[in-house]
Amino acid sequence: MTLGSDVSRLTTTATSAAAKGLSIVVPLYNEAAGLALLHERLIGLAGTLKARYGLASEVVYVDDGSADNTLVIARTLAADALDVQVVSLSRNFGKEAALMAGLDHARLGAILFMDGDGQHPPDMVEKLVSHWIDDGYDVVYTAKAHRDNESFLRRQSVHGFYALINWGARQKIPEDAGDFRLLSPRAAAALRQLPERNRFFKGLSNWIGFRQIRVDYEPAPRAHGVTTFSPGRLIGLSIEGLTSFSVAPLRFASLLGVLLAITAFLFGLTILWEVWTTGKQVPGYPSLMIGMMTIGGVQLIMIGIVGEYIGKILSELKARPIYFVAEHSEKRADGETTASTERTAAE
Repeated sequence: MTLGSDVSRLTTTATSAAAKGLSIVVPLYNEAAGLALLHERLIGLAGTLKARYGLASEVVYVDDGSADNTLVIARTLAADALDVQVVSLSRNFGKEAALMAGLDHARLGAILFMDGDGQHPPDMVEKLVSHWIDDGYDVVYTAKAHRDNESFLRRQSVHGFYALINWGARQKIPEDAGDFRLLSPRAAAALRQLPERNRFFKGLSNWIGFRQIRVDYEPAPRAHGVTTFSPGRLIGLSIEGLTSFSVAPLRFASLLGVLLAITAFLFGLTILWEVWTTGKQVPGYPSLMIGMMTIGGVQLIMIGIVGEYIGKILSELKARPIYFVAEHSEKRADGETTASTERTAAE
């Protein structure tokens, strides 16, 4: 019995990479207004990659329970220069589940993840592919070049999040890295073998290792609508990432407990010193109440942190599927069309 996995047979070179092909995974949630334009740009991209590298392409649209006409429009998209898969989930499972659904349904070797809101420019994909085919990188991830257009509070919050999640971690998660990234065939195969259900793709894509390179870019303005990631959802996603990929909150709670214990000990010494030197006792009620409230509040925080991790353990033990596929259709660039309705769960 081995506890590792050998993916060396999937290693690609500049001459063999083109034969593997590229699957572009695009999670969709209420993107009806800009989906047709995005697809046209992907068709142009597929033609460029075919001409330059001889690289076959497909796009896997994952409808994550959209409430608008996203699925209806996705069904009508033409398979021109690239194959088109449409995977419709039974409800909104969240972006991480949608990314996993796309990864599971991708047929070609390399995987490219990009958003459906137009902020990840398809024109930049050629550069990511070049790093894979020409330079031999297995993970090509993008990151925002700067956050000058964001508020000071948001910038500091992002910096604090990455500082906390990387605290004591052997494999650091690059700051400002996003889901817009390319995985080589062996990197994609490694990512598929990770069994956890509470997934944090930024962390997992970095954890698998291999040769990685960062590419800075300027996100394009949203082509339509507004972001669905409210401050509350961003906080929830941050907690999900921290508890799924780091034990930093537990370490912080432990250090805070040690700090409070030391403070209480020193405070006790000062009381003893004052009684010994002056014979006066410190009035007890205010100091007692403040101490009890402080210790009680810290204990509740620690219980909450531990509860988050226990919740993750419970979720893993239940082993519920990450998503359900309600509908799956596929169009080939050669004109073949298949459609199916799936009731089984993909894990």
